[in-house]
Order: sequence, then structure tokens, then C-alpha cells
Amino acid sequence: MKLLHVETGMHLYGGAQQVAYLLDGLARRGIDNVLVCPPGAAIGRHFSGTAIKVVEVPCKGDLDLGFVGRLHRTIAAERPDLVHLHSRRGADVLGGLAAGRGKVPAVLSRRVDNPENGLWARFKYGRYARVICISEGIAEVLRREGVDESRIRVVRSAVDAPAWRQPASRACFLETFGLTDGGVVAGVVAQLIERKGHRVLWQALQQLRTRGRIRDGADLTVLCFGQGPLREALEQDAIAMDLQAHVRFVGFRDDLARWLGHLDMLIHPALMEGLGVSLLQAASAGVPVIASRAGGMPEAVRDGLNGLLCEPGDAAALAAAIDRLLTDADLRRRLGAGGRDLIDREFSIDAMVAGNLGVYREILVAAAGDAIG
Repeated sequence: MKLLHVETGMHLYGGAQQVAYLLDGLARRGIDNVLVCPPGAAIGRHFSGTAIKVVEVPCKGDLDLGFVGRLHRTIAAERPDLVHLHSRRGADVLGGLAAGRGKVPAVLSRRVDNPENGLWARFKYGRYARVICISEGIAEVLRREGVDESRIRVVRSAVDAPAWRQPASRACFLETFGLTDGGVVAGVVAQLIERKGHRVLWQALQQLRTRGRIRDGADLTVLCFGQGPLREALEQDAIAMDLQAHVRFVGFRDDLARWLGHLDMLIHPALMEGLGVSLLQAASAGVPVIASRAGGMPEAVRDGLNGLLCEPGDAAALAAAIDRLLTDADLRRRLGAGGRDLIDREFSIDAMVAGNLGVYREILVAAAGDAIG
């Protein structure tokens, strides 16, 4: 089996990290893989000098119609049995057209739960032999839009659990982030964009502060990991709401595995989310999670097992969940242990690789049958 994978993201996190896990796992199973990515992409550098062949193909985004021809020529040169499009950026439509021109069956991974126009969705996803959704929540969005059920498969994202279970020392954590021992430390790991729900968290913190549940300079510190276009606005909002004693913006960290295990809770108030890799990472590290009951998040956070769920946008419910974990260390420990067990059972890299490989085999067996017929 020879597979050609297309990942157009420039950074090795989120979806691109899942692609890296998948290619490593497929290579270990003897599968021949070719990776198509833009010049300078982090995932290309990651696989440089390995058994994975890297082909750099420029892609400027959804309107780069020339990408169809460039990718088609690469498919013709490599002659794969199947093409797997992993990235939405410039690939979910243009990549499907390129594979169609090459008469090679194609698979698309869908990692987001945002709705689309039904007519457009049926056209776009009809180009693919299968659409692999990383959660049942995403699959349900496609079903509601009228995408043929026979094309939809669910293979959840994975996490490299051992990597999240070897944190730096507690002293190093406190020193790095300027913290004193004794208070509860929460984290938010998300891009600073509207749909991640930071403003809902600010409202919840303000409610807790108004009721005297958290005090200035004590009780609770929230570390905001991530970057994005809303950073300045969110910082100003936190100041205006008098939350600067509780909220710290610490930027994007490529060494997050060193620090995540020292959090007392992860808060993810996203308004929509395909699954939430940061939720899986926190659970791997034994950190209880507070998340929204939206998209695929309830699949990563089981209410009462490894965290607490709130309705998206409900600041009062979020405040109550934070208060509950803030005051109950035993509950935090129990939910943390539940998270580690959940990841080991359902979100291993081996399970994700096997799930994708099963979809490939299903398609190729069907294609062989059609050719014989």
C-alpha cells in the first residue's frame, strides 16, 4: 500500500501533529508514505531524513487554483494507491479536485465542527471515498448537512500519553511562571480567538471575585497559553474587569508537556470544538478538565469521570464548576486519575493509526472489487 498525505499547515501542532503521529505509526506497519506539504512547513522538517518521503508543493490557501495542477502532477509522479487530505487550508476542496483528476481514491480528515451550507457540503464531501471525522460530534454535523452516511467514518484523535507524564520539577514550574506555592493554578490552552470562549471565562472569574470566592493575589491563578489576534483585546478586557491579579498571558509554548501536569485544572470554555487536543493532553497528564458541552468535547471530557461539563457560553455554570474544583482537592485527584485511564483506553496513537488504516483498506478493497466487476 502506498499513501500520499497532504498537510498544508505550517506549524507542527493541532492537526499537523496528528498527521505526524499517523505517519510514524503507518511507517512502523510497513506502509509506504509520501508527505506533501508547503516549503518550510514544520512537518516537512520533522520528517526530513526519515523513511517518509517529503515533497514540497506550494499552497497559498483556498483560492490558490494552481494548487490543483501542482498536486495533480505530484500524484501522477508518485502513483499512490490512495490520497489522504488532512488540512482544510487549500486542501479540502482543491486537493479533492486534484485527486479526482488523477483518478485516485481520496480520503479527507475533518477536524472542525463548524456548520456548512448543505448543498456545498454534499458537493465538497462527495469528492471523497470517505470523510474521517475526529469525533462523533463532527460526524453529526455532516449528517445534518445531508452528507451520505456511507461516506462518514469516525476515528478519534490521539495523544502521546507518556510524553505528558514527565513534567519538570514543581520548583521549576513555579519559578518559570512567577508563582508561589499554595494557590490553585488553572490553565487555558487555546488560540486567542473568539470561539475559544476566553470572554466567558472572564465573566465567570468576575462572578467568583464578586462573591468573594477568589481574592486578589490569592486562591486562583489562570495561565493562558496560546497566541492569536485577540490577545490585546482580551488583555484589555481582563484589566477592565479587574482580573489582572488572576489572569496571566504566557504565550505559545512548544514545551507545554513540561508544565501541563502541574496545573490543578484545565479550563476550556470553547463555544465550538471538533474534539480538543489540549483536553486529551491534560487528561493524559492527570489534570481534571472543565469544558463546554459542545462539538466533540463531551467525547474527550466525560462529566464526572475526568472533568466537568458546562453549557457553552454559560458563565454562571462555568463559575460553579471552577468553584467546585477550587474547593475540592479530592475531586481534582479523582478526576485526574479518571483522565489517565480514559486516554489509555480510547485515545492511544495505536488505536488512531489502526482506525485510519482500516478506512484505507476498506476503500482499496472496494476499489479492487469495482475493477474486477
